[in-house]
Amino acid sequence: MLIPAKNEIRKPTKTISGITPVAVMLPPRACKHGTCVYCPSLNVPQSYTPKSPVVMRASEFNYDSYEQVKARIKAFQAMHHPTEKIELIIMGGTFLQYPKSFQENFIKKCYDALNGEKSKNLEQAQKLNEKAKQRCVALCVETRPDECIQHIKQMRIFGVTRVELGVQIPDDKIYQKIKRGHSVKDVSDATEELKNAGFKVGYHIMPGLPGSSLKKDLILFKKLFSDERFKPDQLKIYPCQVIKGSELEKEYWKRHYKPYTKEQIEKLILQMMKIVPRYCRVMRVMREIPPEYLIAGTTRIDLRKNIEEKLRKNRNNIKEIRFREVGFNKNFDDNLKLKATKYSASKGKEYFLEIVNKDDILFGLLRLRIAENKAFIRELHIYGKSLKLGEKGEVQHTGLGKWLMNEAEKIAKKEKIKRILIISGIGVREYYQKLGYNLEDTYMVKKLE
Repeated sequence: MLIPAKNEIRKPTKTISGITPVAVMLPPRACKHGTCVYCPSLNVPQSYTPKSPVVMRASEFNYDSYEQVKARIKAFQAMHHPTEKIELIIMGGTFLQYPKSFQENFIKKCYDALNGEKSKNLEQAQKLNEKAKQRCVALCVETRPDECIQHIKQMRIFGVTRVELGVQIPDDKIYQKIKRGHSVKDVSDATEELKNAGFKVGYHIMPGLPGSSLKKDLILFKKLFSDERFKPDQLKIYPCQVIKGSELEKEYWKRHYKPYTKEQIEKLILQMMKIVPRYCRVMRVMREIPPEYLIAGTTRIDLRKNIEEKLRKNRNNIKEIRFREVGFNKNFDDNLKLKATKYSASKGKEYFLEIVNKDDILFGLLRLRIAENKAFIRELHIYGKSLKLGEKGEVQHTGLGKWLMNEAEKIAKKEKIKRILIISGIGVREYYQKLGYNLEDTYMVKKLE
């Protein structure tokens, strides 16, 4: 990597949404249900290849989580990115299927790396991280819809705040055809239970699977936001590709399966982006599959950039979060207002609070869920360039978080809720303590008077 010039931030979009993401890869382990038809079997973490960048980085350290975190932080610092507010993302398979002792040690070592010292146990490591220089403000795990409900309490002990579910497409016939091993009911049940525990919920969506079609994909995508059982907070859209070493490769050579072309994918995703509601963020479009492992399917990992350029050029009224974030919009009016969107989802009421300007540019958001006579703040996020702790900027650290919190508390009182719970990252507990919240069990809690 070329050394950046003084004050130059290399790859600025990495931290333009307000946090520094650190991906940590799990060691290879087969899924209990078997192998989905599109997944390669290449003696690396499930669904990845030996040349996938995150796998190459992890294998260099024998998948040791401590060393991976330290290396990623060092790389961000070399590119002149701030590393005080870290989002840890545990990747590479169904984390919750690993032995419990492995899970705890893997997570503890992540905190140890952030803290710069090794603790005796997970609890001590988390306590240190509350005031560490590099704090874990969010923790994400990837898992299957049928492998998370029984682990909710354990995830909270780890400090998990976000769960990404491998949904692919909500259709039981397609699930059977691709050997997915779970049902649509598993998806809706997991979504509801996770939201009721305060988690932010993301779906991995895979258009172009065997048994589907462009028309069917669009119908099922619309269902994600019209059916109250679903309504995810975020999405990753990974069109199906034929990868070396997968069962789908055999079907492709037999001419039983054909992936979508680049043009078909681009048109489909353009349509999908117009459907995504204002409370949902599309985290990523396309997976980075090394060309030597791609048998068929588009290699254009920059497809999102092309799609967004077309949407902006045509002045399409896109409501999706990332498209509206202040960091991705150069010229903006800073006369701000608070906007509230109420919708029903997973047998509860969701209040999506936003701070926006007259052009609907997004500066910050809060997710408040009212269900089972409880109020959960599932997310508080202020956008714009990530800053060091205590450093004041144009958007972050200007009081927008307090504005959103005050409004959420007002709504909870109107709903006659007596106390409000926050699913807080370990490194954000100090912030909420200053707002009158105290740690109870694994949540930050405040009684409402």
